[in-house]
Amino acid sequence: MITITEPAQKYLAELLQKQDVEGISVRVFILDPGTPKAETCLSFCRPGEEKEDDHKMALDDFNVWVEDRSVPFLEEAVVDYASDSMGGQLTIKAPNSRLPKISEDSPLEDRINYVLYNEINPGLAAHGGMVTLEDIHDDSVAVLRFGGGCQGCGMVDVTLKDGVEKTLLEQIPQLTAIQDATDHSYKENAYFK
Repeated sequence: MITITEPAQKYLAELLQKQDVEGISVRVFILDPGTPKAETCLSFCRPGEEKEDDHKMALDDFNVWVEDRSVPFLEEAVVDYASDSMGGQLTIKAPNSRLPKISEDSPLEDRINYVLYNEINPGLAAHGGMVTLEDIHDDSVAVLRFGGGCQGCGMVDVTLKDGVEKTLLEQIPQLTAIQDATDHSYKENAYFK
């Protein structure tokens, strides 16, 4: 799943000890996994802050909790620490964090983001636009936000209905509706005014 080198374990153990919290551990997760925006994160995790479905890695001096939905994206990931003249640097390399690993069992958010970043946004980028997932209501309504050339664009309704909504509803049958949360009164960068 994820490798934490001995220098990294030593460094993290020292950091955790300085927190002066009994049973404090580390949690690893990926924001926006499987998309070009994927970001691998490592944070302190106080007792009780781990999630019910997190995977526990018991190391010699502390525990590491790994977010369940991030597990497939953390294959071959390495956390390392290298000393240097400025003290040192902790690095996290997760070569699979941005690779699409989507299946029918993937969380709805991941499946929506996969379609947005890999199929819809490349077309919108031609007009300087993009769309992101803002929220999911009632487990079936995706709330989107347009940006760049799409915000305030006079053709955004057509883009939403004939492009984005049609594509998402066809590819993700669990979705029942798409909503736009964008303030289109701001027209500064709009592609069509």
